[in-house]
Amino acid sequence: MASPATTQTVRPLDTLRFDASGPPRITGVVTDHLRLLGARTDRRGHWDAPASGTTLTGGGFAPAHATATWADPVSGLADEATVQAATGIMAVHGRRDGSPRGLAVDYAATATAVLTVQGLLANLVGQARGAAPAPVSTSADRAGLLAVSQYLAAAGADEGEAAEIGAGGPPFTSADGILFELETLDPGAWAAFWKALEAPADALRTGWRPFQFRYATACAPLPAALHATARSHGWDRIRRAADLSGAEVCALRPLADRAAEHDGAAPWSLTPSAHGAEAAADGPTPTPLPGPRHGPGGRAVCAAPAAGPLSGLTVLEAGRRIQAPLAAHLLGLLGADVIRIEPPGGDPLRGMPPACSGISARWLALNRGKRAVEIDIKAEADRGRLRDMAAHADVFLHNWAPGKAAALGLDADDLARVNPALVHAYTSGWAGRLDGAPMGTDFMVQARTGVGEAARPEGENPAPSLMTLLDVMGGLLGAEAVLAGLLLRERTGRGVRVDSSLLGAADTLTGPALRRAARGENPRRPAGFRRPLATADGWIAPADDDARAAAGHDLRGLPTAEALARLGEHGLTATAVTTDLSDLHHDPRFAGSISRDAHGAPAVPDPWSFA
Repeated sequence: MASPATTQTVRPLDTLRFDASGPPRITGVVTDHLRLLGARTDRRGHWDAPASGTTLTGGGFAPAHATATWADPVSGLADEATVQAATGIMAVHGRRDGSPRGLAVDYAATATAVLTVQGLLANLVGQARGAAPAPVSTSADRAGLLAVSQYLAAAGADEGEAAEIGAGGPPFTSADGILFELETLDPGAWAAFWKALEAPADALRTGWRPFQFRYATACAPLPAALHATARSHGWDRIRRAADLSGAEVCALRPLADRAAEHDGAAPWSLTPSAHGAEAAADGPTPTPLPGPRHGPGGRAVCAAPAAGPLSGLTVLEAGRRIQAPLAAHLLGLLGADVIRIEPPGGDPLRGMPPACSGISARWLALNRGKRAVEIDIKAEADRGRLRDMAAHADVFLHNWAPGKAAALGLDADDLARVNPALVHAYTSGWAGRLDGAPMGTDFMVQARTGVGEAARPEGENPAPSLMTLLDVMGGLLGAEAVLAGLLLRERTGRGVRVDSSLLGAADTLTGPALRRAARGENPRRPAGFRRPLATADGWIAPADDDARAAAGHDLRGLPTAEALARLGEHGLTATAVTTDLSDLHHDPRFAGSISRDAHGAPAVPDPWSFA
């Protein structure tokens, strides 16, 4: 291939061309992202193919090929609805309502598309570093399992949840009919907010725990008195209470508002470093990167990553919660050596219940395979250690609060001085793109961008999903952006600053709805869309194209197996809805794909296969 040092390119896929085919819900997103990354195509996509096949050519690379399917044909999963049903997405999203519900957005298809682009980019990065090209395949069922991996891990843990799983949760409604989200990570601010609204003391006390754990459980069975309190006050009074308490509130915005302000920006940005690859790093000679963190008795906490297209690359990750840790986890699955930067004493989320062998099952779902080093970023000496580590790394990835990296002297320009070839990646809430935006957390971004409306069909009140839709999608986009940055580095010889966000995740997920809204059409799906059908002992989900015909059959008196057979006799496709995620281990639709790690925590399969 062409020498990376002499290739003239602004975007990572400049001078490459692609051909794509397959279902539009997958291939449409693949095509959009490849174009945003600089690739071009001469042909329209072939949208009637059962599998999505994409080939990139040019730029001095051998052809890179990726295929994406809904699932293994023997599983009977044939579209977005059946994949959501089988993988547990409907179960987790439906916890707030007390029964499984389908997401009205094409979540599994969008995740599959991003994973497909990741596979293509990883192929090219590997080629640029001397590896042989390897076709990649992925599927929507694997994307769906990845999306629920934290909930699956918790369901298979050694102990129960720390908070009740039951119906209920935000949004709240004001006296003047404003639906709104509330956010705070501080129990004092929570209490002050509700006291300002004169909520009963016992309700605000008992409500904090389910509210605090809603990110983990995807539900929040709050005392009814809190909802009643909200309904007794107007929106102006509620906003004043938030301002005085330090909590934040955000009214749910319609998709039409987001469509009107949407600037069409890509979900990430790539900015080449001002420091050339030939620049000499200043400062002391870097020290070698540390070895693995060990647990009691000298046992390594996590195993080393497997070989892959990123083998030999090092990622430093200073991530919290989901978005950045998931992005780094995906890079590790592709072969990179991921080193987590944790505070003194280790990441407190390691102890978040429920646990497997003493380690949080949810934490393992995002962080298995990583090494860990404890760094006190408040101490100058430790910040110096981190700079030394960055001098030997390929990627530095974080999701600190806005401005924190710069304040610590660890922003892209700071680290480029010690490593001009570094890919500096920041996964944020808003990417600085919206003035006056609220706190950049999953549910607040859902509220502000219209996801709460897009996730539910016509006739239902908008409500952000309590499944962490955007944290997961943001992690997927963060990994995609890092891979794009690595490829751009290989082609230009310069480091890259990479920015991705939950805002980009929201716009990617709601893209079709935003386009409908921009055309003046109703952006929401029709009433009853992806509503599972009850059987005598469970639920079934018909394929989207067969839903109307399936709804004409009364299946409530039939066991699930007989209900599926009844629909099959009429040529209708449907599948059983997974309601207990712990059952996925033995589900024949995923035979042999879900395993357990060294700590006994459930582990979903890698989302790609390279062959």
